[in-house]
Amino acid sequence: MAKEARKLKRSVQNRESGGKAKKKQLAAPLVVKPKDAPDPLGRDAIKKLLLRLSIPLVGVWLLGGLIAGVSTGRTAITVAIAVPAVITLVLLGIVIWALRQAKRARGVASILSGVETAEDRKAALERLGKDYKKKDPAAIFAKAQLELQEDPKAALATLEQIDLAKVMAPVADEARAQRGMIHLMLGEVDPARRLVDGIDLKRHNEPKARAMMVAVIAEAWSRTGQAKKGLETLEVFDPEDPEYVALRPQLWRAFAFAYAYSSNTKGMRRALRKLLEQDARLLAGFLGKRSHPLLKREAKKMLEQSGQMPRKMVVQRRI
Repeated sequence: MAKEARKLKRSVQNRESGGKAKKKQLAAPLVVKPKDAPDPLGRDAIKKLLLRLSIPLVGVWLLGGLIAGVSTGRTAITVAIAVPAVITLVLLGIVIWALRQAKRARGVASILSGVETAEDRKAALERLGKDYKKKDPAAIFAKAQLELQEDPKAALATLEQIDLAKVMAPVADEARAQRGMIHLMLGEVDPARRLVDGIDLKRHNEPKARAMMVAVIAEAWSRTGQAKKGLETLEVFDPEDPEYVALRPQLWRAFAFAYAYSSNTKGMRRALRKLLEQDARLLAGFLGKRSHPLLKREAKKMLEQSGQMPRKMVVQRRI
């Protein structure tokens, strides 16, 4: 009898030890690194920029040339040539500004690409503080991304340094989306909703940037009573598309919330399974007190069934 009791005690201790290890693993931060980030100074990026600017520029010069060709007055001819010339100078200034921004973005991306450990993150933060201005949006976004791995609130405070009223509208939208994402991670739904309501998706044509923002917007909508609207916005994107590999966790997370708040249990379970296939820690984010009850229950069940989370064991003592 005493022998069986010792065996049972050791079994319980082993389970508890393994359970603590699994809980620690689930609580470990999920490191997010930039994957397949396009080179802002690459041939394709430069080609797209020049194409977008050259088409209207050619149109303006053709129109000006036609007006100058049919006009007889010197004033009309001068205006017909001067207007395209001024527009050309303005567009040239835009190209120079865009190239400078792209150069800074490439430098920031190179710093982030070498981050693997906590020591790397510390070194990268030091380089960002040394090589870039304090209010440089590219450096602020990069710093927040590094801080997010260990301290989401610090990352949020860093992003709040961007004055939404003073930066360009697309940059302000990106800051709103990043801040909204962190608020949602922390269970702070109302601040996230206020931020995403200020985002105008019409300003964003790049597929990955648009998908990232839609994921944040849809989750915020779903968690504040507009799940149907959030799901309709999300369904434009296929998370399994190779183009969105780096965004799959964020897109499937948004789908999980949209399905849960739409009472679509089948869709919610599919989204959770997709997240589990990528990393068990992605499901751990649904176990918080402020999570949807259905999501919390299903995420816990899947983690237990996968062996990533210890099951509670009740030991009955014999009298």
